[in-house]
Amino acid sequence: MLAITTVVASIVVSCNSKIGEADALDLSKTPTQRTFDVFAVQTQNGRVAMRLESELMEHFDTDSASYDTFPNGISVFGYTEDGLLESIIVADEARHTVPKDRARDEIWSAFGNVILHNVIEQETMETDTIYWDQAKKEVYTDCYVKMYSRQGFLQGFGMRSDDHVRNSILYRPFDGYGLVVQDTTAVIIDSVNFIGPFPKK
Repeated sequence: MLAITTVVASIVVSCNSKIGEADALDLSKTPTQRTFDVFAVQTQNGRVAMRLESELMEHFDTDSASYDTFPNGISVFGYTEDGLLESIIVADEARHTVPKDRARDEIWSAFGNVILHNVIEQETMETDTIYWDQAKKEVYTDCYVKMYSRQGFLQGFGMRSDDHVRNSILYRPFDGYGLVVQDTTAVIIDSVNFIGPFPKK
């Protein structure tokens, strides 16, 4: 009989220990969901408007907002109304925040080696942090930005653009250069969206 009593006491102590560990969890720092090999597509009028890819997505909930993090990097691809790939945004890390009171807009933010590339305009920007306001359809940053294009090179602090990386405006520019003379007979081929015959090997 003594042996049975000992076993019951052991079970009670074990359960109490596990309950204590659960109470100690900080749910704001513990993901409630983890998704691997994320592939998401956003459509508009039956056409692909945007595509998102990431190795890992973690979902968190707090009292004020819910948010998804992409700790292993993210790639976002934007398409024109004709279905052509227009923009590519890649970053080492990203976060999507949705306020629960809905008084504020959803915000995407990306950090670390952020590259924004407009395939059609052949324009590339590099920065450390970028924000995307879905409601305003605007991407922006106040960080240092390098911009490469067919017209030359620019750098500055702060940038605003639409979410397809068209018509980018660079703020506080310095030490840039432009290409004054260009070959007007040069043929620019969009190798990403090019459809046609390929040379035989």
